[in-house]
Amino acid sequence: MPAGSSKKRERQYEHIKEGAEQRGESTKRAKEIAARTVNKERARSGESKTASKVSTQDKKSAPQRGGERSHRGAQGPTKDQLYEEAKKRNIDGRSSMNKDELRKALGR
Repeated sequence: MPAGSSKKRERQYEHIKEGAEQRGESTKRAKEIAARTVNKERARSGESKTASKVSTQDKKSAPQRGGERSHRGAQGPTKDQLYEEAKKRNIDGRSSMNKDELRKALGR
């Protein structure tokens, strides 16, 4: 935790770290997750001297989001992957389709 952090933020850090460790994260990764989360919350509430634009403009805080962004990974298959699948299924007009059109043609 950064110097000058409040007791609340220290408790928050420990709580997040313990939760991450219980989910199977390594100690190092759990500390990183906790520190990033707490630092972002500090930035959002004006407790830090510097903050990224993203940290201060987020509409919801991390606890409010409840992990809705986690485990999303990449946004599905790439256009090339969709094209190859369309090719295997012999879908007409696939060469001129964009990613969304390929997705619709494949029923995704």
